[in-house]
Amino acid sequence: QVQLVESGGGLVQAGGSLRLSCAASGRTFSSYSMGWFRQIPGKEREFVATILWSGVSTDYADSVKGRFTISRDNAKNTVYLQMNSLKLEDTAVYYCAATPSGMQTNRAAYVYWGQGTQVTVSA
Repeated sequence: QVQLVESGGGLVQAGGSLRLSCAASGRTFSSYSMGWFRQIPGKEREFVATILWSGVSTDYADSVKGRFTISRDNAKNTVYLQMNSLKLEDTAVYYCAATPSGMQTNRAAYVYWGQGTQVTVSA
């Protein structure tokens, strides 16, 4: 079992930055690849970024490439999402998730999910 708790969301102006954190419980965190997803009301949860269990590989949605960076600290059981140059369309609830299956962009591959943290970007 892995329990995930996100933090760091909030209200930010367009062009600003936020860093989301996702703290994981359990001693097996380093064996899971991690992902960030986001969701707005009425739409499906969409992939944002993923990082391999070792941290050596990452992948991003085209909409966030060059602006967002995913990273992890296995010693702290934490994965991060640094979000720069935020846009209005980045407003969503952001979720972190864990998968035993390597880097995945498909949300169906993730078996553990956090409760989400709200990010709101204002004009």
